[in-house]
Amino acid sequence: MAVVRRAKRGNIMDWLIYVMMVMVIVITLYPFVYVFSMSISAPQHVVSGSVWLFPKGFSIESYKRVFENEDIWVAYYNTIFYTVVGTMLNLIFTILAAYPLSRRTFFARNWIMVIIVITMFFGGGLIPSFLLIKELGLYNTRWAILLPGLTSAFYIIITRSFLQSIPESLTESARIDGANDIRILLQIILPLSKPILAVLTLFYAVGHWNSYVPAMIYLSNVNLQPMSLYLMKVLVQNNNSMLEGMSDQLDRALFAIQLKYAIIIVSIVPILIVYPFLQRYFVKGVMIGSLKE
Repeated sequence: MAVVRRAKRGNIMDWLIYVMMVMVIVITLYPFVYVFSMSISAPQHVVSGSVWLFPKGFSIESYKRVFENEDIWVAYYNTIFYTVVGTMLNLIFTILAAYPLSRRTFFARNWIMVIIVITMFFGGGLIPSFLLIKELGLYNTRWAILLPGLTSAFYIIITRSFLQSIPESLTESARIDGANDIRILLQIILPLSKPILAVLTLFYAVGHWNSYVPAMIYLSNVNLQPMSLYLMKVLVQNNNSMLEGMSDQLDRALFAIQLKYAIIIVSIVPILIVYPFLQRYFVKGVMIGSLKE
């Protein structure tokens, strides 16, 4: 009887877990489904607020106006540039900073870690940062977005902790065979670090893709501004430049709201596409079968 009772309790707990998982999935997916439904529904249903989950009617006029707008493509190119180039630079400098700090033979690693941790609690502030960017000649250039966030103290610490989990015997064996630090890093450490590299890539890429505050501060040139800043102007400042061709005030009112949802969908789709390719590395065992001692 005791075994039966334990089995019943186990089944109840399993069902509770399933119910909670379904609730989390619904809560997570609902905003995406709602925004997408609003972007393809008939404009009159969007304005009336009758769309709450699935589309009502069908219209892709808002997407046509989004893709016909040249400012969107310029902002899209800038966002892709900042994301791709910025993420590559972030990965390079994060690995270059974390690798020596993870080696026990590096005599200054503890002092450097203290300095890195201090930067997480104290910063120069907005005005000194702006003056520094301006004095360095980086204002209104792409480097104003890429250089200040070249690496992150938090991600350096995470990467360092991960690299410390790689057995020292691997690097020692390679060093006995004549490999130097650069070769060890490229041929041993990096191939074993795919999970942390995937995590860093996703976090850095999402950060660049969604970032708009640095662009708002350092970039007054519209041709250099990213998609996130353009989206902020549309959502917060109600900049409806895509409606300039509409002479009918009723059509302008109908599409003004729907265009915002269409732009949101267009801006988040690339990140949603990239995520599945990186997610599989999150739970992959880095050292499975790599070493037997």
